[in-house]
Amino acid sequence: MALSRNFKETMKARAARDPAFRVALLGEAVEAFAAGDADTGKTLIRDYINATVGFDQLGEAVSIDPKNLMRMFGPRGNPRLTNLSAVLRELNRREAVHLKVEPERLAG
Repeated sequence: MALSRNFKETMKARAARDPAFRVALLGEAVEAFAAGDADTGKTLIRDYINATVGFDQLGEAVSIDPKNLMRMFGPRGNPRLTNLSAVLRELNRREAVHLKVEPERLAG
C-alpha cells in the first residue's frame, strides 16, 4: 500500500515552498465569493489560513477571537462582510498582493 500524506500537511508544505500557490489559493477564494459561491470561498480561505498564518495569529492581527474565525469559515459559518473584509485585507497584506475583482461580460 502506498503511503500518503494528510491533506493539511500537504497543503502546508506546498504553501511554505510556493508563494504562487498561496496567491492562487487566496485569489480563487476571492473569486468564489465574488461569484456567489460562499461555501467554496469559505473552504478555500480556511485551507489557506490553516496552511499559512493559522487562526490564532490571524485572530490577533484582525482582533477577532480565533474560535470565532474558525466558526466563520466553517461549513455552517456566515461571515459578516466587515469580518470578511478585515480577514482578506490582512491576508493580502501578508502576501504583499492586491487582489481585485473585475467585471467580465457574459456572452449573449
